[in-house]
Amino acid sequence: MLCVRLMLKRSRLLPKIDGVLSAEQIRVTAAHIAETQLNSGMIPWFRGGHADPWNHVEAAMALDIGGYRREAEAAYQWLKDRQRPDGSWHQYYLEHTVEQDKLDTNVIAYVATGVWHHYLHHRDRGYLETMWPVVHNAIEYVLRLQQPSGEIIWARHLDGTPWTFALLTGSSSIAHSMRCALAIASELGFEHPGWELSLARLARAIRSEQDRAFAPKHRWAMDWYYPVLTGVISGDAGRRRLSARFRTFYLGDEGIRCVSDRPWVTTAETCECAMTHLSVGEYSTAKRLFAAVQRFREVDGSYITGMVFPQRALFPANERSTYSAAAVLLTAEAIAGSSPAAKLFADHAFLPQIISLERAGSAFTVAT
Repeated sequence: MLCVRLMLKRSRLLPKIDGVLSAEQIRVTAAHIAETQLNSGMIPWFRGGHADPWNHVEAAMALDIGGYRREAEAAYQWLKDRQRPDGSWHQYYLEHTVEQDKLDTNVIAYVATGVWHHYLHHRDRGYLETMWPVVHNAIEYVLRLQQPSGEIIWARHLDGTPWTFALLTGSSSIAHSMRCALAIASELGFEHPGWELSLARLARAIRSEQDRAFAPKHRWAMDWYYPVLTGVISGDAGRRRLSARFRTFYLGDEGIRCVSDRPWVTTAETCECAMTHLSVGEYSTAKRLFAAVQRFREVDGSYITGMVFPQRALFPANERSTYSAAAVLLTAEAIAGSSPAAKLFADHAFLPQIISLERAGSAFTVAT
């Protein structure tokens, strides 16, 4: 009887997109992610594979969407247990060891997005207070790599030596994570004007796309849509940006290609691009893109990571990743509007706004 009650409770929370994806299919996909999760709480890309904290958080958010709260909290506990004293995480982990020890700022910041998403689902203030030091220390670590012109260097080596460049996609994602961190701070009654200023400086760098700031990655779809997905560029400006290169990355009804000069369509990029269009009010495009990825769905609820056209060959070969499945559930939640967290990527006004540096005036002091 308890099992029946839990299934009924989960079914009330599940999103559905009529004619595209049912609530039962959402449940099956969430169950697939939960079954892939290790006893430690780590969510690998696939069974026997590695995990990175960014995609791990993405999968944890999908677990909450599917009603797997206990499993989602186990995923956040895994992060809490492995956070380094300086607030960072390594880039890649295996079940019992670190696989890649570099410290990626975007990967580190994303915990704020996941924790805020979890709170929006459950409104557990005690849990939010428990995770606040994790979020706070992660954001503080990331901001130590912000440059005077606003961009944030993408990674450090383990010996502390930073890379020499920033990434537009990573910096855009950090901006979204910082807005989530500010939302958490506000909910708990903390003020972080320094974070607000750092976010404003970061946004200015992203909007100007200074050549000296960001490594040239124009071939990648994410550099095209991420500044819009994360709300740094929004409204009419966001729609113009999407329109300018849509045909470059849109491979007909197959979906969104990962890079402009290769016919490789991925589940994750297509779903993220769908949420991006949704965030600027283009619902029909969002739903069309979301429908396209359903051809990548497997019977067990997993999703193929990518496919090369016209051969329809899987790439990477035979890979069905938890982060791809998670992107599907996050997009379903956003399109369906099925939870209090549904606006997290779909409504740029939902998170604390990015302040204007011009209006800030002398109210803030730039740290040097």
